[in-house]
Amino acid sequence: MLRGELVKPQEQSQISPDWVRISMAAAIELGLKPGRIQGCRCGCINLLQNYPEGCYANCSYCGLARERPGAAEENTFIRVSWPLFPTDLVAAKIGAKDAELSASGGIGRVCIAQVQDARAYRDLVDMTRRVRAGAPDVPISALVSAPTLNEERLAVIREAGADIIGIGLDAASQELFHDTRGRGVRGPHHWEQHWEIARAARRMYGAFKVNFHVIVGLGETDEELVELFYTLKDEQIAAYLFSFNPEPGTAMQEVARTPIARTRRIQLAKHLIERDGVDRKAFAFDEAGALVGIDAPDSILNGATESGVPFMTDGCPDRAGAVACNRPYGSYRPGEEYRDYPFQPGSADVEVIHDEMQLEEVRGGAQTT
Repeated sequence: MLRGELVKPQEQSQISPDWVRISMAAAIELGLKPGRIQGCRCGCINLLQNYPEGCYANCSYCGLARERPGAAEENTFIRVSWPLFPTDLVAAKIGAKDAELSASGGIGRVCIAQVQDARAYRDLVDMTRRVRAGAPDVPISALVSAPTLNEERLAVIREAGADIIGIGLDAASQELFHDTRGRGVRGPHHWEQHWEIARAARRMYGAFKVNFHVIVGLGETDEELVELFYTLKDEQIAAYLFSFNPEPGTAMQEVARTPIARTRRIQLAKHLIERDGVDRKAFAFDEAGALVGIDAPDSILNGATESGVPFMTDGCPDRAGAVACNRPYGSYRPGEEYRDYPFQPGSADVEVIHDEMQLEEVRGGAQTT
């Protein structure tokens, strides 16, 4: 049975732009759901469009995939439930919470995510305007579906109030993209189109005001990830790193998560490239593309590791430039190891990270074999 075939009757009319799904952490932050988030606040209010048919894309790892069994409203997205509320109510709650938190900088950011649907662009503009009206000072990101857009539409989204464009590239190579998001899984996404939209948005919105989401663990090599990080840095497009976490019912539900040591090393490599300007030649790979050496001064390697920053959640910034989108429980479940930390790691956390990363195995100038 395809998604959308079993939809609660009341949800037939509870669709975007008048209704919106909100991540559970964000719903707790706004007081729309009971509960508390351990160790941190939810810095970004993540919103998701809602249609009874779900999403027309068919990404093999995504909880919203067209061919995932079950009803759309019963499925999760990045393994998180997304309760449904009226958009105007959510916008008002965002404005009220921003005022309540004004002394500490307010709500960090709102992110409105599109799904793949013919109505998605029109409704994104409408929803962005509603949030802007309800919360005039809160920065807004638009997490867009590239096939729904062109340059003219990117300009309208900016005029509606979004200052950052996010795009789910997810796969680190064109071949992997085809196999997990494109025609290889009967999906509508095209690698070239994603890059065209990202580059058009970069010209329009500015340097590092456009980002690609990139997932570790879909089947890419370390070398492909490192090369992508360099390319994006050169083009002044941000890379936000996610950790693959298999969603039940998806085509990739049986795929194992990547080892935590690999995740930590990729996080460190990304930080060294983006923040420390480490040269491409510093990274060595074996014939399979696995990272086998990092030839950088100990002061840089140790400084980055001890700071804990490389291992924090990647995401869009707040008004002060700090990461707002910390996505509590987006890459792990309560009680599991942190794949990315939604808060600044303390000394005890750094000790755990050090043990997980096993940096000594790759420290130094190992040569590609």
